[in-house]
Amino acid sequence: MDDVLTEICDRVLTIRVNRPDKRNALTRAMYSCLAEALERAETDASVRVVVLTGSADCFTAGNDLSDGMIEGPDGPHGRFMRALTECSKPIIAAPCGIAVGIGVTMLLHCDLVYCGSHTNFRIPFVPLAVCPECASSYLLPRLVGHHRASEILFTGEAFDATTALKLGIVNGVFPNDQVEEIAKAKAALIAAQPPASVRTTKMLMKRSIAEDVREVIKVEIEHLVRLQHGAEAKEAVDAFKEKRRADFSRFS
Repeated sequence: MDDVLTEICDRVLTIRVNRPDKRNALTRAMYSCLAEALERAETDASVRVVVLTGSADCFTAGNDLSDGMIEGPDGPHGRFMRALTECSKPIIAAPCGIAVGIGVTMLLHCDLVYCGSHTNFRIPFVPLAVCPECASSYLLPRLVGHHRASEILFTGEAFDATTALKLGIVNGVFPNDQVEEIAKAKAALIAAQPPASVRTTKMLMKRSIAEDVREVIKVEIEHLVRLQHGAEAKEAVDAFKEKRRADFSRFS
C-alpha cells in the first residue's frame, strides 16, 4: 500500500506514513497496514528497532474523518494500538510538521521521540466531541501532570515543539530536515546493542503499567465508539466538513 511504506535497512525497520495530499490522515486501511508492519517486526529476527515517521512537513493529521467511524477494539484502529503497545522492540518516532490526535497519542508509547522544530502538536478529541484514546487519558497525566494534561485534552489547543520538549513528550528538537536522519542514527546505535538485553530492558521498564494500559485502551475505545454516534459528534464533524465553528450551545 503506497500510503504506508516500509523498509528494512541494517536491522532497522522504517515505517513511513505517505499520504501527503491528505496531510497523512489515517484511514482504516492504513491502520491495518501499520499494525501489520509492527506485527511482522515483532517476529522478524532481522528487525531490532522500528522508526515511525512521515515527511519533513507532516507526520499525520490524525484520523481521516471522511473514512467513517472508529470501530471497536477489534477494528483496524484497535489492532494498531495493540501492535504498538505490545511491540517488544524499541520504537523511535520522528514526527515533523503536523502531529494531530493519534499522531500525538502514539508518541506516548514510543521509546524515543525526536521532532522537528517546526512541529505543531494537537489532541483535539474533546473539540471533536469524542474522548482520548490510545491510553492517553492515563499516560499523559502521568507524564506531564494532571493540570497540564487537562489543559491539553479539554481545550484541544495546539502546542509547539519547545513545549513538547519541556513536557517530556519528545527527547529532542532538531531542524525538520534533519530529524529522520537523527532518529535513524539513534536506531542504528540501539540496533548494535545485544538484542535480548534491549528487549528485556524495555519489558522491565513497561511491565508495571502494561496491564493498566491495556485496560485503559479498552475502556477508552468503548466510550469513543459511543460518543462518536452522538449528536455532539455529528455537529463537530459537520462543522469540520463545512469549515465552520462547531456550536455546542444547545447541548447539556
